Amino acid sequence: MNDLKNSKAPVSTVTINRNEFDKETNNIYEAISIAAKRAVQINSEIKKELLEKLEEFATYSDSLEEVFENKEQIEVSKFYEKLPKPHALAVEEWLNEKIYHRNTDKDA
Repeated sequence: MNDLKNSKAPVSTVTINRNEFDKETNNIYEAISIAAKRAVQINSEIKKELLEKLEEFATYSDSLEEVFENKEQIEVSKFYEKLPKPHALAVEEWLNEKIYHRNTDKDA
């Protein structure tokens, strides 16, 4: 997940040519399903990485009155908020043919 900073995935919504998106499978639903499964994988990787980084700043106290701001924690959170969404990263990977996929029905 170190390549998140270098990703060229759009942060906002863009229109993608349908013919380009499904050219590898010739089935738009199959292509969307593959990209969606990859988006779930990316999301879980990002979440795991974020939780590991935020764990460094965790304070374990019983007092609810103590709330303080940690600038490093805020910066980490802002970085992850500005990243492209997992579905945008998955679509970029799909269009750049970086996702390995196979149809087990056809392989059998």
